[in-house]
Amino acid sequence: MRHLMSPLDFSVEELQNLLLLAGDIEKNPAKYAHACEGKKLATCFYEPSTRTRLSFEAAMLNLGGNVLGFHSADSSSAAKGESVSDTIRVISCYADICAIRHPKEGAALVASQKSKIPVINAGDGGHQHPTQTLTDLLTIYSLKGRLDNITIGLCGDLKFGRTVHSLINALIRYPNVKFVLISPEELKIPSYIREDVLMANHVDFVEMERLEDAIPDLDVLYMTRVQRERFFNEEDYIRLKDFYVLTQEKLNMAKEDMMVLHPLPRVNEISVEVDDDPRAAYFKQAQYGVYVRMALILTLLGITVE
Repeated sequence: MRHLMSPLDFSVEELQNLLLLAGDIEKNPAKYAHACEGKKLATCFYEPSTRTRLSFEAAMLNLGGNVLGFHSADSSSAAKGESVSDTIRVISCYADICAIRHPKEGAALVASQKSKIPVINAGDGGHQHPTQTLTDLLTIYSLKGRLDNITIGLCGDLKFGRTVHSLINALIRYPNVKFVLISPEELKIPSYIREDVLMANHVDFVEMERLEDAIPDLDVLYMTRVQRERFFNEEDYIRLKDFYVLTQEKLNMAKEDMMVLHPLPRVNEISVEVDDDPRAAYFKQAQYGVYVRMALILTLLGITVE
């Protein structure tokens, strides 16, 4: 039995197989429409989510399976003080696979250690968000045709952004990937990512503050929101929340084939005028999230569709 706690839980070869499976699901949805008949996915979400929870549910329903679960800690026995360990033991009696999101780092790992069914980390605090990373990789691979030989700009909240941390960890395994880290001083990439991941693996990266200086050289621009829920005081959030706004004027400085990604939800960091630009790929990215989660569910349940 396998779990997914981090994108690194899959080797590069396994990841390639997952992306190819997701691509086949995109092209042949009817082929997979009954693959999970009789199977149940539990979605245990201890903090709010729109895309991640609904895309997991859509993925399982598209596979012919069923879904059960809760969408906030208040609507589960966590409100009565039940531990994650006890919750997953109970869920293991009801479902075949579980996706869990929790505000505490490491909660999903604790669940996986006590579970009798595969557990998928759907986000744990500011730590990991592996299925978003799989979504990001599928989007880049599908639209660019490669995961190597790219220059990717990561812009915004690089300190608390778990999507950014996961994506860096995943992409360093591919040759000739250069990172341009664009953030204000207060939201720079944590030292453990800079030193233990990028520098330790001799990865090419630069840190910049101005988006305008970085954008002309990028193949991919990954925008992130400044996350109010990760700040300890409101003043810092208000001061930094609009530090970066991608406008059409700034996008005009980019390559014709650059793609703009965003894990969503968007607040102010991408102007709505950008939505109609062919380089805006963030809503396609949300759709790819369903395909990759379908592929992941099949893989972890060991289901093969001929």
